[in-house]
Amino acid sequence: MKVISDTAHGILDYLTVAIFALAPSILGLTGFAALVSYALAAIHLVMTLFTNMPLGVFKIIPMRLHALVEMLVGPVLVVAVLVLPTILGDKREFFLVMGLVILAVWLLSSYGRPVAAQST
Repeated sequence: MKVISDTAHGILDYLTVAIFALAPSILGLTGFAALVSYALAAIHLVMTLFTNMPLGVFKIIPMRLHALVEMLVGPVLVVAVLVLPTILGDKREFFLVMGLVILAVWLLSSYGRPVAAQST
């Protein structure tokens, strides 16, 4: 069931950018893990700003492409933590949780389709 509207998805995207950008300072990510976190913040910010959705600014990237990127990023983060546990350092749980959150948001987002009606 798709319960996250495009507007709510945009809010979650900007929140995700903030989390990735602040994680190195707040969680003490260093080295490669910090680089990955900053890179994911930058990529997610660009994708969100350029996506054709209510909170997108430039509206160039179709929502379907935005969805595809999120569909790939979530599982890649999860697999990276499980397959290469030492590469992300001792804070790898952060990337595991973020990968699962991105995957959950992908599964629950409407991506341009109507949001499922709530029954009362």
